Amino acid sequence: MAVPVIGVLALQGDVREHVAALAGAGAEARPVRRPAELDAVDGLVIPGGESTTISKLADVFEMREPIDKRITAGLPVYGSCAGMIMLASEVLDGRPDQRGFQGIEMTVRRNAFGRQVDSFEAPVRIAGIEGEPFHAIFIRAPWVERVGEGVEVLGRVTDGPAADRIVAVRQGNLLATSFHPELTGDLRLHRYFVDLVRAAV
Repeated sequence: MAVPVIGVLALQGDVREHVAALAGAGAEARPVRRPAELDAVDGLVIPGGESTTISKLADVFEMREPIDKRITAGLPVYGSCAGMIMLASEVLDGRPDQRGFQGIEMTVRRNAFGRQVDSFEAPVRIAGIEGEPFHAIFIRAPWVERVGEGVEVLGRVTDGPAADRIVAVRQGNLLATSFHPELTGDLRLHRYFVDLVRAAV
């Protein structure tokens, strides 16, 4: 089976970590920051970082319209943390000038879990992925307050003050998590996305 080529949107955030995780999960991974580079990939990761900065740089690098078009055409995309915010159809507590790609029918609350000092780790079980719960790392993370009919909830926080909050979703070829699997060394979620890309190709 052909090795899928998966890009990581390299405007800001955890680009190297996602490239390494995707390579470990069996993909050919490469940074993407220009439309021509986007044309050459079978899937795309929007990494964690600062969603307002990613939004601005998507315009500066003329990436917004090409990504919108590829998402509409069925490109598999995975967004982690800020990437989840960028894929949401509605963002609460975002900046007025912030614009995402609006691929997943969901309402996301930006920085819902608090500031950087409120970062935490918690076990999260993901539907469709076998084995132990993920050791999920939340850094100024969003959570999902509402999902549309076509959105599958894959994971929730299981305990603590944020128990039962939605932190992983999928809608068709689009996947999003509040947390950062690229920082853990656990490649199961990246393998899940690589398999999704293979199926789409």
